[in-house]
Amino acid sequence: MATPRLPALVRFGLQMRWKERAVSIFMSEPELPQESSEVSDSWQQVVQAVLGVVLLVVALSMFHYYAPAAARNTQPDELHQQVQQLTEQVAHLEQQQAMPALVLNRYRNSIGYIYGVYQVGFANQPATIRARVSGTGFLVGDGLLATNRHVAEPWYGDTEAEALMHRGATAMLESLVIFFPGSPKPVNLSPGMVSSTGDLAVLRIEDKEALRGLLVLPLAKGAALPGELVTVIGYPMGIAGMVAKSPSGIYQRLAYRHGDITAASELAALSLIRPSTTCGHLGDVVGDKLIYDAPTAHGGSGGPVFNSNAEVIGVNSAYIDGFSGGTLGVSVSALRPLIAAAEKQ
Repeated sequence: MATPRLPALVRFGLQMRWKERAVSIFMSEPELPQESSEVSDSWQQVVQAVLGVVLLVVALSMFHYYAPAAARNTQPDELHQQVQQLTEQVAHLEQQQAMPALVLNRYRNSIGYIYGVYQVGFANQPATIRARVSGTGFLVGDGLLATNRHVAEPWYGDTEAEALMHRGATAMLESLVIFFPGSPKPVNLSPGMVSSTGDLAVLRIEDKEALRGLLVLPLAKGAALPGELVTVIGYPMGIAGMVAKSPSGIYQRLAYRHGDITAASELAALSLIRPSTTCGHLGDVVGDKLIYDAPTAHGGSGGPVFNSNAEVIGVNSAYIDGFSGGTLGVSVSALRPLIAAAEKQ
């Protein structure tokens, strides 16, 4: 804080009083002979010096009177506010840095890898399309799993499959299972609810015993705000991604079988079903659509998107190829009605 200065009127008044006093002294001096001029000059210098000392003492006294009061009244308050702001900022940064590890360690086992096989074809004919699907799902209730509709119904959004269905073809799942980290066997999934307007679905897990000890992920109650830190957890690249992270011996054995369900089963038996985490920032919110720059890939669809409070704000859905800031998710505000409807079924 700048040193307090004397008010201008005070400084001006002191100067004027000093001048008036000096003039009155000079005018009251009797006329002396010429030879006494040196004594008169010396006396004038002494008087001026005394007056200067007096003025200096007065100025210092006023400074010491005002300065401590100002310091007591303003400086401690300002310093306290600055320290409090810095402390809050540091705590917020520490929370953001620790959040990815926190959500991964706390909820890892409740975020599973989905694998399935489906077909699209006409009655009494071989299937026109038969393909595999992989994705991510996470627990949102008692025996309820959230994911994308294009994972629960792999033909959703597939132009080739939809064209066949318009001609009368039917689509069906041959199998759909989920592998949870730490569990040696997959768990069967059955249909639940799918959104009629967005890429969301809620599936059922019939074997409740397989969910013992697993946590339901918390859904954020407030609105997501652009600029906040986000963490996405899932299985980008599916089995291939997990095989790539495996120890060398396992990688060499499974490298050319990464699309096979037996490879996933072997990874599960070795406790190598492990999700990946990516971080970024929420760039924008448009309706129930979230746009962020945390990278993902196919297989990461259906994974949870966490905010800095370790709450799920969305479901990872898609990405714009060639644009790192164009990862898309669906807000949990659109997921809640599906969960409520599935609970009533």
